[in-house]
Amino acid sequence: MLTNAELEEIKNAGADCSVVEEQVKLFVSGFPFLKLKAPAIVGAGILSLNESERSSLAAKYDAFRGKRVKFVPASGAATRMFKSLYEAKAMLDAGELSPDVLDKYKEVRSVFDGIGKFAFYGELKEVAAKRGVNLDCLAEGDHSVVLSLILGEEGLSYGSLPKGLIKFHSYGSEARTAITEHLVEGAEYAKDENGSVFIHFTVSPSHLEGFKAEVAAAKSAVEARYGVKISTDYSVQKQSTDTIAVNPDNTLFRDNDGKLVFRPAGHGALLENLNDIDGDIIFIKNIDNVVPDSLKPATVEYKKVLAGLLVGYQERLFAILSDLDKGFVDSKVLEAAANLYQELGGDVSHVQSLDDTRKAEYYKHFFNRPIRVCGMVKNQGEPGGGPFYALNADGDYSLQIVESSQIDLADASQKSIFDASTHFNPVDLVCGVRSYKGSKFDLKLFRDSKAGFISSKSKDGKELKAMELPGLWNGAMSSWITLFVEVPLETFNPVKTIGDLLRNEHQS
Repeated sequence: MLTNAELEEIKNAGADCSVVEEQVKLFVSGFPFLKLKAPAIVGAGILSLNESERSSLAAKYDAFRGKRVKFVPASGAATRMFKSLYEAKAMLDAGELSPDVLDKYKEVRSVFDGIGKFAFYGELKEVAAKRGVNLDCLAEGDHSVVLSLILGEEGLSYGSLPKGLIKFHSYGSEARTAITEHLVEGAEYAKDENGSVFIHFTVSPSHLEGFKAEVAAAKSAVEARYGVKISTDYSVQKQSTDTIAVNPDNTLFRDNDGKLVFRPAGHGALLENLNDIDGDIIFIKNIDNVVPDSLKPATVEYKKVLAGLLVGYQERLFAILSDLDKGFVDSKVLEAAANLYQELGGDVSHVQSLDDTRKAEYYKHFFNRPIRVCGMVKNQGEPGGGPFYALNADGDYSLQIVESSQIDLADASQKSIFDASTHFNPVDLVCGVRSYKGSKFDLKLFRDSKAGFISSKSKDGKELKAMELPGLWNGAMSSWITLFVEVPLETFNPVKTIGDLLRNEHQS
């Protein structure tokens, strides 16, 4: 499909020719839809835990002795967070939008009406005063200036910063960024028996120094308040995970200089970063999903509950795997394996016909893989993935987090299953990535390479097709052992737009 000259060019660009050839084939064929069997619901795929069960599981986690790591995907810029402000500013500057017409733009009007409620208000007020603008009494023509001061370099530069460096919450004279809130969270639920907290941020190269500076400024106060020692490290999305861009006809896309274009492959590329983490329990939570201290108790409780559930299931898995490894295939071991397999969403009907030796081999293969416990909230109409029983790369149905783009919604039966889903994925995961022998799994071996997707983009004014790798908590974890647990909606409060910071959940 690719010419020798193109392959040589790809090689010279530092990319793997066989990988790029496979990507081009997928551009031509497209990614196959995932086949759904049923939605995961409470009582059938989603666990709902009572107070006594939660208390017991949290205690199990507290007693766990092993390295805990908090993994925070934080690579993206906050550009989309300020989309409405950029649009309003462009219209104001062009004379197409007068201040009194801002009422048509509800979020922009809410920003001006609630300007004093933002955690960054004090800093914004200082830079505005230097420009002769009184935020408490905006004059005609001040609106565009204020927007410039929020977004531009002459003010807070929020339009070019990542979400981690934006001040989310105010506590009197203290204003915390999303980074600092994650340090506090880590101190509350990710500390080990020695009071050590390990937090890993994935960042873009251009923001690495900003992250380090913010952590350095905030860490000492958090450590003193909670009696912990925080260690942070960082990684960037590996260039080797970038995917080739193609033209609409699937030929290789070239920029105006005639060079091939490789693009970041979405959050699924972070599987490589996660694969490098040395931890026994790894918490995953997005950078923008944090709340003020007043709402943290539920988050802390359920993080411990999810981790306790992980620890409990790992103990059972490891015990059975150890027995099977020693050749113990008596009826009691196989019965325990069958029961656990069913608890984890497996269908034993196609295992029952096997002889004992093959049953043992099957269970050993199924159990010896990474495990994740995922919090799920009731669906309130949020876009994004949800919990389903879906066909995985092994040819079995298993519990998976599935995005709508992975489903053939033109198929009435598949759409019916999708519409029957009751819960939403808030990216609230606790992961176990070690085998029963203590070695780290190679997480790339448990990814469904056919679970990515293709989107239309543009560069230099020309249309192109871009490819994203299987999402970190979707296809990248397709073959993991998965458990879903219902968690309260108050544990899910992401900041997708600037207006979200004005919601009660983000007001301390």
